[in-house]
Amino acid sequence: MTSRPAPALEPARLPAWRLAAFASPAIPAAAAGLPLAVYLPAFYARTLGLTVVGAVFLITRLWDTVSDPLIGLLSDRTRSRFGRRKPWIAAGAVLFGAATYAIFLPHGRVGPVYLAGWLFAFYLGWTMILVPLAAWSGELSGEYHGRSRVQTYLQTATAVGLLAVLVLPTILDQGHHGGAGANVRVMGLFTLVTLAPAVLAALWLVKEPTGVGIGEKRPSLKAAFDTLARDPLLLRILASDFAVTLGQTIRGSLFVFFVVAYLGLPKWASGLFLLQFVFGVFASPIWLRIGYRLGKSHTAVLGELIQVAINLGLLFAGPGSFALVLGLTVAQGLAQGSGNLMLRSIVGDLVDRQALETGEVRSGLLFSTFSLSSKLATAVAVGVALPLVAWLGFKPAVHNSASALLGLKLVFALGPALAHSVSAALMIRFPLDQKQHAAIRSALAECGHPPAPTPFSIAAE
Repeated sequence: MTSRPAPALEPARLPAWRLAAFASPAIPAAAAGLPLAVYLPAFYARTLGLTVVGAVFLITRLWDTVSDPLIGLLSDRTRSRFGRRKPWIAAGAVLFGAATYAIFLPHGRVGPVYLAGWLFAFYLGWTMILVPLAAWSGELSGEYHGRSRVQTYLQTATAVGLLAVLVLPTILDQGHHGGAGANVRVMGLFTLVTLAPAVLAALWLVKEPTGVGIGEKRPSLKAAFDTLARDPLLLRILASDFAVTLGQTIRGSLFVFFVVAYLGLPKWASGLFLLQFVFGVFASPIWLRIGYRLGKSHTAVLGELIQVAINLGLLFAGPGSFALVLGLTVAQGLAQGSGNLMLRSIVGDLVDRQALETGEVRSGLLFSTFSLSSKLATAVAVGVALPLVAWLGFKPAVHNSASALLGLKLVFALGPALAHSVSAALMIRFPLDQKQHAAIRSALAECGHPPAPTPFSIAAE
């Protein structure tokens, strides 16, 4: 039998504090991502205009479609004394930090070339951190539920970063120090202050497991994608994740309109949105425990069906229905990310399956493809939801007819419900369960690769 590269059967279980250190770079990454979509376009549009800013953000965002798989494949191929992922994360942090400073704390008058150049650098640095980190997360554990545990820390760190940048503007506004410029600056400073310690903690306190690689083969990007496109299980996972993100983004893009215009509760729009993220911090640990009992695919289906029920519950909300919407918002927060968590854990299992079939461990490439499906869903959701409610007659900042408000409500409730239903349907009877995963890991172990050393810190050893 030809020897194939394989991860160790199971590195020693990382303690919670080391996993927290590993996941901590997700905090500044998430903290910068939200204002990039919500606050920065409006901030720069004051001087550059909506058309110019919209074009710059669109063109630079398309850069991800190239950089994500490229960085994923290159990190798979990297060989260095520090590991495969660490050099990319370290270099990405430097680029990400410089671009964050330039974009969030600009000095003097900023033109479109300045904005476009630094946005390209920002997205590249962001990808150089998150794609190798995601690939590394799939290699920290080879155990079925161990991968879900690693993803729980990443998802929770992301939720903490999102919550922090939602709270900061609220604090500034309460102290009468807010405003678009002040909010952008404080978000940028939070990102910069947390970036260096988070990246250093991840790189220093956690080792990359050895015995993981892509073997002797060096397939081209096209050949690698051809193989991925022929994997039916990966395509199901990508489609399910696309549907999850589609539903989440439709809800997020219309949330403020629904609370302000339909419910008539403008003072509660930001509070309810924040409340969802507060409870979202606790969601991943809850769903991890459920995953222990039900398995990954069954847990993903359950989480998606619960979100279907929550969104259908919005159909019973009328103007002023604060109590009902409050309860559904809390429930949404607790269900938030259930599908994302399990699907990301399953991607790590698919890496093992492809390693057994092809002799190549492509964690970076698979996780970068997974990242692209989420970004595509985000673009589609905004591109469909907003024009659809406009076609139904809804207009922001004006008095709307009853039919226009009903159209807004139907899209806000049924759009996510339908998307989460599709995601659940795709995961029903998903064949890669714990038993099959154990068989794959045993087959990989038979290829003759010894167990990897404990992925602890150099200092601890």
